[in-house]
Amino acid sequence: MKKRIGLLYGGKSAEHEVSLSTAKAVTQALDFSEFDVFPIFITLNGEWRVGPQLTEAAQSIEQLQFTSTSEQSDNNIMQFISAHMANPFEVIFPLLHGTNGEDGTVQGFLEVLNIPYVGNGVLGSAAGMDKVTMKQLFEMAGLPQVPYVHFIRSEWESNKQGYTAKCEETLGYPMFVKPANLGSSVGISKASNATELERAIAFALQYDRKIVVEQGVTAREIELAVLGNDAPKVSVAGEIKPMTEFYDYDSKYKDGSTALIIPAPLEEQVYENLVDMAKKAFKAIDGAGLVRADFFVTEDNEIFINEVNTLPGFTPVSMYPLLWQHTNMPYPELIKNLIALAVERHTEKQQLQYNRD
Repeated sequence: MKKRIGLLYGGKSAEHEVSLSTAKAVTQALDFSEFDVFPIFITLNGEWRVGPQLTEAAQSIEQLQFTSTSEQSDNNIMQFISAHMANPFEVIFPLLHGTNGEDGTVQGFLEVLNIPYVGNGVLGSAAGMDKVTMKQLFEMAGLPQVPYVHFIRSEWESNKQGYTAKCEETLGYPMFVKPANLGSSVGISKASNATELERAIAFALQYDRKIVVEQGVTAREIELAVLGNDAPKVSVAGEIKPMTEFYDYDSKYKDGSTALIIPAPLEEQVYENLVDMAKKAFKAIDGAGLVRADFFVTEDNEIFINEVNTLPGFTPVSMYPLLWQHTNMPYPELIKNLIALAVERHTEKQQLQYNRD
C-alpha cells in the first residue's frame, strides 16, 4: 500500500529559491512505486497551492510552481486543510528553508492538524533557527563556542557606539555578523574594522531584528549529518573549503566555488569528539529526524560548535545527503528513513495521555 505524502516547499522566505531546488532534488530521490506524491507550493506571497499528483520526478523547478490560474491547484491554506480532511496525507515532508519554514511555525501548524511530518518539532525547529537561543542551549550543554555578542534592532539604533565598543572589547577583528533567524548564509558579512562592522550590521538588519556578531577564527569548517530520534546516528565528517573569503550564499548554491571533501581528513580521536558533540547538540535542541551539525576545528584540533541546521538543503550540491551517501546510505534510502522516523515520532506522540480518545 503506497503512502500518500505531501512535499511542502517554496514559502515567504529569502530562501524561497533554495527550497524549490531542494523539492526538485527530493522528487528525484523518491520511489514513486512506494509513495503517492503531492506537491504543495507556497508562493512568495504566502499562497498555498496543492498541485496535481506527481507520477515522476520533476525535471525543473518551474514544474513545481503553480500559478493562480492553474485549474488543478488550490490557492489558499483552507483548501489545503480541506484536501487533507477529504483524503489525509500520511506524512508531510517540509522542504521550506528559513523564516516560516524551519523556525517552528509550519511545524506547529502541522501539529495542530495532527499530521506526521519529517524533521524537527516546534521546539527543535525554533531553537535551531534562532542562533542566540541555540548558542544559549549549547552553552548549557557544555559545548565550546567562539565568543559572540548579540542585540536587537532597537538596542543597536539607540546605542550604536556602545554596541560597537562592546563588540570590540569582547571580540577581535575579523568578526562575522549574522541575522539571528536565517539560514543558507543569507545576510552574513565579514567585518575587519569598525566601519565594516556598522555596514555589516545594517545589512544583517535587513533580514532580522536580532543580530549575532561572532569572533572570527582561523579553522577548518567541518560538518556532520545526524539522523534519528531518541538514538541518533552520525555520518562521516565532511570539510567545506570555500574559494571565496567565506562560505556565503553564492558559494553554497550558485557559483560552485566551494570544494566539499568527504570524508574529511581527521585524526580518529578528533572525529570521535565531533560525533559526540554532534549528538549532544542534537539532544540540546530536542532534535528529531535530522540536523546538520557544523563545527570549527583549529590547527591544534581545538573544536568549536558553530551551529546546527534543522532543515539542511537537499540540492545535488548539499552536504547533508552527500555525507550519508559516503556513509553507505544512498539518497532514496535516506528519504525513506526520514519518512519512517516521522511516522515513528508521530506514533509515539499519539500514546501520550492527552492524545488518547
